[in-house]
Amino acid sequence: MKDALEIERVWLLRGLPPMPSHRQTLQLDQGYLVADDGTAQGRVRRTVFASGVNEFHFNIKSGSGLIRHEREESMSAAAFEQAWMRTDGRRLRKLRHRVCDGDLTFEIDQFLDFALVLAEVELPAADHRVLLPTWLDGWVLREVTDDVRYRNFNLAVHGAPAPTGG
Repeated sequence: MKDALEIERVWLLRGLPPMPSHRQTLQLDQGYLVADDGTAQGRVRRTVFASGVNEFHFNIKSGSGLIRHEREESMSAAAFEQAWMRTDGRRLRKLRHRVCDGDLTFEIDQFLDFALVLAEVELPAADHRVLLPTWLDGWVLREVTDDVRYRNFNLAVHGAPAPTGG
């Protein structure tokens, strides 16, 4: 299992921005495993690439806000399917559009089960300066890095938060 720190900023977008043609698009199907008390115990994910290849992973994240701990390991299709059955009612589907911009890769998540688009970027350090690319800048409503309502587990369980003023 790979252990790492995830340093990530997240923004709520007003819609899906027009992106550069060099983007890579993937479909992500995610389900969340929970303990008897309803706390998250991990995530299973199927990544479907444009080529039709599927990858499967089990992931545990801890912490909140900008810096979190992340543990991830590959899993077989059979193990994914077995775990997937235990995630009913705690799933989400999204298209992820990856766009490299300088030394960063912006990921635009377009959720398929409700109207929500988020942009995120993983950073090499917490104090790394982020300049939003011009194709993205005008689409940002606000930063939601510290807003737990926009964490994938909460989205999978509760859906998208009600819109509020931008």
